[in-house]
Amino acid sequence: MAELLRTKARKPQHCSLRPVAFLLIMLFLVFFGAGVLSPRMPMLGTRQQGAGRKDVLVLTPWLAPIIWEGTFNIDILNEQFRVQNVTIGLTVFAIKKYMAFLKLFLETAEEHFMVGHKVNYYVFTDRPADVPRVPLRGGRRLLVLEAPGAARWQDVSMRRMEMISSFCAQRFLREVDFLVCADVDMRFRDHVGVEILSQLFGTLHPGFYGAAREAFTYERRPQSQAHIPRDQGDFYYMGAFFGGSVAEVHRLTTACHQAMMADWANGIEAVWHDESHLNRYLLDHKPTKVLSPEYMWDEQLLGWPAIMKKLRYVAVPKDHQEIRHR
Repeated sequence: MAELLRTKARKPQHCSLRPVAFLLIMLFLVFFGAGVLSPRMPMLGTRQQGAGRKDVLVLTPWLAPIIWEGTFNIDILNEQFRVQNVTIGLTVFAIKKYMAFLKLFLETAEEHFMVGHKVNYYVFTDRPADVPRVPLRGGRRLLVLEAPGAARWQDVSMRRMEMISSFCAQRFLREVDFLVCADVDMRFRDHVGVEILSQLFGTLHPGFYGAAREAFTYERRPQSQAHIPRDQGDFYYMGAFFGGSVAEVHRLTTACHQAMMADWANGIEAVWHDESHLNRYLLDHKPTKVLSPEYMWDEQLLGWPAIMKKLRYVAVPKDHQEIRHR
């Protein structure tokens, strides 16, 4: 991880107080979150409690916060977002046999996801009649959007970018303020709230946290639009949990879809499909928040290391009882 944290050489100091004052103001804005993204969006950061976490990286090289337990005050954040009366959209794709995971996904989201805030669940599926009835809290809606099936899960995964992009333009921009895009074969195990919201956020892949950049499974073939050279890259992001303002998610999904279509025209498919293109996009367009592996974890494969104070959004084993019988 040290290779990801290279710092620029310091410039010579000058006696003038004006640059010093400017630097202090900028640091204040970074750490106290004075960037309002739109009239409807609240201040998207509060003071990072980084002093409470000396065991993990809490800031990216471009000064975006990395969200861990102990780095935010959820009471202050909840009040900020409630005052702005925001609505959060959560997209999930339940195609073919993956419908088996949807009930648990929705039930645990109702228990842990954005509690106290308005939420629209957008379920993309080729089996609308099989969408389970799950009791919802007040101010929360479930909307079913028909999506075509596909022979390969890779095609479903890649088609996701196109469909989210399309629906951002058609309705999401009018209906919600933020959009969170999640995989269905997961469950919410602990609090996942407004601390994740920002103009653009990505989630660190749990399998590569702490790994050297050379180990990241980026697309390495120059022929692909997702290509990242071996001497480039910040982090490796998981394709299963990303989001931001609807406008930014629209830009991301549109760019990724266009890149995948360019690859298809050239007879190439990125090694990790839409995730490869997501990593290329987030290298070029730095996220304004990065979520720690607390927000994407597989205890069955990775255990529960000491740095993980919470396991918030976790994988459901693929031998899950409901899917074995499909």
